[in-house]
Amino acid sequence: MKLKSFANLFLMLFFVAFSNIKICLGDCDNLQDSCPAVPPNKQTIFINGLQCKNPVNVSAQDFRTTELSTAGSTDIFGASMKIVSAAEFGGLNTLGLSIGRTDLDGNGLVNFHYHPRATEMIFVTKGVLLAGFVDTKNQYFQKLIKVGDVFVFPKALFHFYLNTGFDEATILSVYNSQNPGFVSLSPTASDTTLESLDKIKRKLISLSASETHDVNSFISPQMESIYS
Repeated sequence: MKLKSFANLFLMLFFVAFSNIKICLGDCDNLQDSCPAVPPNKQTIFINGLQCKNPVNVSAQDFRTTELSTAGSTDIFGASMKIVSAAEFGGLNTLGLSIGRTDLDGNGLVNFHYHPRATEMIFVTKGVLLAGFVDTKNQYFQKLIKVGDVFVFPKALFHFYLNTGFDEATILSVYNSQNPGFVSLSPTASDTTLESLDKIKRKLISLSASETHDVNSFISPQMESIYS
């Protein structure tokens, strides 16, 4: 009888304890107002995150960055992408955020990629773009977006954006992780020719008749192996 009572008490305590545990769906909540990071090259301890600066050395400058004031270098797809995480912008440390900027030449493309630790939300400041993503059921979702529009890419799903105009386009991004990560499809030598790049763009545009699609005929072997 005592053993049964003890078992019941244990189960009740177990239920109460675990029903009050907060699950972290993004980065965990910070335990203080702010925690600007020590630059990575000056870290003296290694933790899941970044070491905080000494509070007496924290200033307003720690919460300001000019990283997004200019575009980055342009790649073979006619796009430049900057992701500014807590490692580059110390004031973001423990806040569960990163920011980004992407600039695309006319007909420029940010090829399929994903962020393993973050959802990405984009805001168009210039141009007209085709934005889309593929879910784990190989369903394809895309939308034409313009200045002032916001589009969201769910965490860890392959996505892209294509400048559909002749003028440059710019988007700003927010990620719900201080270290979102970046994984892209590695182009082969044959994928970097102008002919193959145009072929990729034509495939994306050809799917734009509807906003959702079965994309089995389009997905590359690399995406198929990840989602299978």
